[in-house]
Parts: sequence; C-alpha cells; structure tokens
Amino acid sequence: MLRIVKTKLGTVEGIPAADPRITAFKSIPFAKPPVGDLRFAPPQPAEPWEGIRECYKFPPIPVQPSPNRNPPPEDVYSREWSVDPDIPVSEDCLYLNIWTPAKTGNEKLPVYFWIFGGAWQVGHTAEMEFDGERIARRGIVVVTVNYRVNLFGFSCHPELTAEYPDNPANMGLQDQQAGLKWVYENIEAFGGDKDNITIGGQSAGAGSVLCHIDNEESRKYFKRGVVDSGLIYNPTLKIFPVNDLNKAEKIGVDFFKFCGCNSLAEARKLTTDQLRQKWSEWGPFQNSIESWIPPLDGKYNKGPIFDQVEEGKCTPCPILTGFTADEFIFNGIHSVELGIRKLMKIEEEKGLKIDNYCYKFDVPIPGWDHPGKFHSVDLWFWFETLAKCWRPFSGVHYDVARQMCDYLCNFIKTGNPNGLDLNGNPLPKWDPFTSRKSNFMEFTTGSAQNKIPASKEMLKYL
Repeated sequence: MLRIVKTKLGTVEGIPAADPRITAFKSIPFAKPPVGDLRFAPPQPAEPWEGIRECYKFPPIPVQPSPNRNPPPEDVYSREWSVDPDIPVSEDCLYLNIWTPAKTGNEKLPVYFWIFGGAWQVGHTAEMEFDGERIARRGIVVVTVNYRVNLFGFSCHPELTAEYPDNPANMGLQDQQAGLKWVYENIEAFGGDKDNITIGGQSAGAGSVLCHIDNEESRKYFKRGVVDSGLIYNPTLKIFPVNDLNKAEKIGVDFFKFCGCNSLAEARKLTTDQLRQKWSEWGPFQNSIESWIPPLDGKYNKGPIFDQVEEGKCTPCPILTGFTADEFIFNGIHSVELGIRKLMKIEEEKGLKIDNYCYKFDVPIPGWDHPGKFHSVDLWFWFETLAKCWRPFSGVHYDVARQMCDYLCNFIKTGNPNGLDLNGNPLPKWDPFTSRKSNFMEFTTGSAQNKIPASKEMLKYL
C-alpha cells in the first residue's frame, strides 16, 4: 500500500484505514498557519519540512463554538455529528486529509475534493460522516479540506483592504482555493489524476462550490461539481444577507471596536479565546451569519450563480445536484428545488448543452426525534457512513446508501452517474435533467427516476 508519499514540500506518512487497502493521510499542511500577522490574511503557501511528517490524526478544527456536551432535543446537529466537546480548536487549521486506494503514485485515479458546510460559521473535516474510506474503496482518491469560518474566515476591514488590495475578502474561500491548487499540484503522488478532479460540497460547502465554478482561477483545477443542498433561490424572502465589500468593512470596523480595538494590529494581538468570546457576545448564531458570510467582492463571490449565467458571465461545469425533502421550505416554496429548476432553465435558455443530474432525497429517517428528511441527513448516505451514526438504520437504508454512493462515484469518475453497482448490476437509469421532463432521481426506500412537476407556486418564478 502507498503509506509514504513525497509531496513538493516534504514527505508524509499515512496510516491504514479501517480497510487496510486504503491509506489515510491526515493533517497535511497546504498553507502557513494563519496566525499572528497572518490572522485575517489570505492564505500563504506552506513551508517545506525535513524528514517524514506523521499524518495520523485529524487537524484541529477551525475556531468555532465547541460541540454541545448536552444538546437539547431540538439540536439535531449536535447529536448527529458534532459529538466531541473536547475536540482541539485552533486558528492553525489549514490542513487537508487524503484517503487513497492507490498502491503506487502513477495510477491516475479520479479525485474528489470535498468542502464541508455549516453556514460558513462552523464545520470541520473530522465530522464522522465525511470519512472518505467507502468512496476510496471504489477507486477514488478523496480529499477533505479545512478552511477558516465565521469572523476568522470572512472578516473585512479597510486596513485589510489596504494590506491586500488584490485579495481583501473571503479568506475562507481563498483557503479552499489554496487547498484545491495544492491538490492539483501534488495529488499524482497519491495516485490521483490532477486532470480528473471533481469538487463537491453541501450547504455552505455547496455554496462554496458555486463560487469556485464562477472563479477563473479555481476552474483551472477541476472538471465538474457536486452541489448538495446549495442552489437556494426564493424570491419571497431574504434567506441570507448580501453584503458588498464596503458594508463588510464597516462590520469589521464595528466588531473590532466591540472588541476594544481601534486597528487591525490591535485585533491581531488578541488571543484566540478573547476573539472567540467576543464572537459569542456579538450575538447569536444568526447575527454571525449576518456578519460573516462571503461578501460580494467581485472575485471570490461575484453574486448568485443564476445571475452570472443569465448575464453570460459564467458557463457552469456539469453538476450533480439535489435536495432533501424537508429543507429550506419557506412560504410554501422549497427553496433548493426552485433554485435547481431555475438554474437548469437558464442554462437551457442560453443554449448551454450541459449534462446535469438532479435528485430528491426522501428516505424515511429513523430515530426517537422523528426528524424528517432534514438538511444534511443525506450526507450519511452519499459517503456511505451510516454505521457511524447513532440512528437505528436498517437494511433498506444501507441498500440506498450503497446505491447513492455508487452513483456519486460514477459521476466523479466520468461525469455520468450511470453504470454498474458494486454487484456488477446496472444501476437504475438516471438521465440528465431537462425542464420539459422535470426528471429527478428520487431516493426513497429504493432509487427510481421520476417526473416531479414544479408546484404552481414555483411556476410563478420560472
């Protein structure tokens, strides 16, 4: 097995995964630690090291609230996967993890580059559902990347703009891009094919993927995208704030003053815990979202993908995208389903011949909390990691998860989810989406492509 790999910066040693035919490399640095004078700054290239770096453990998680020790019944996410209240937290978090089935460094396997979600406020690569082993077993090199979140990843300030005029905002998105570039430059040593990289993400991770699809530099490094629960559109209300760079800078000035700081230099002298405490005092989670999600900077976040494509400013890559049945329903509109239909229709009207594959996740979810098909629950299925979950999943859930993972891996390999399952049998046919057919692969207690017409309320906006 490929346990020791020489990257362009130094040599790393991985460990056998639960399946010893897979090697896991954890905590590979792709950028300098963003600490001291590099706090709030764009990511800088990692420095080389001597000897063999032991990559056995996940890196510290980006600075955020620690998981709840005794989550209340309504806090499904703390029960689901943010379960370790003692997990290390650090600003020194810019590391990525790799699972590879390769035996040598010249196998040219397809690569899946995964970006976690969490409203750009929380999340990390050590979450249980993101274990890459099951995907790697299907002949794919899996990469999960850490990036800075909340105020550490998305603060803006006039002094930052003066210091980094070419890249003054969206450091978290810049972290992702730096990780993606590192993968492009190094993944062949792990048996991967740098010319066959698929980027994927869910929720804010999916929103990040959309930003990279609309970024000329990022587009150099991948061929296709997976956008889980990320194409959100609802004209009846504002779901997320839209801040331009000037407004984001003002928020930065106001927050620094709230911290007792009159300058960027003073804010960089505060301890991590001091900033973390001030983040908590600044307001609840929603106020953090209002303050620190990607601002419109014209480079890393150019605005809604719908507008960019409609105005001819972006030609998307092929995507696999979909939604869970019970997420983001506001004013009678399923906001992700509507967003998918809107983007597909815009692409059709622009004459773009892009094969996109769309799904609806409607699998009954067990548990005493009767959670429904909630936002993010499909991640256990796409990564086929149900065995790590506390929920009493039964055989049918494992069957659906295996099938979903098969589809995903086929898409990562070729851009087409169709093909054979692990038993060598053809998967149920999944055609590219068209507005005329309104065809979604519907995951319930099985998998079948179905026509799902748009609701009357949705048709008003299509």
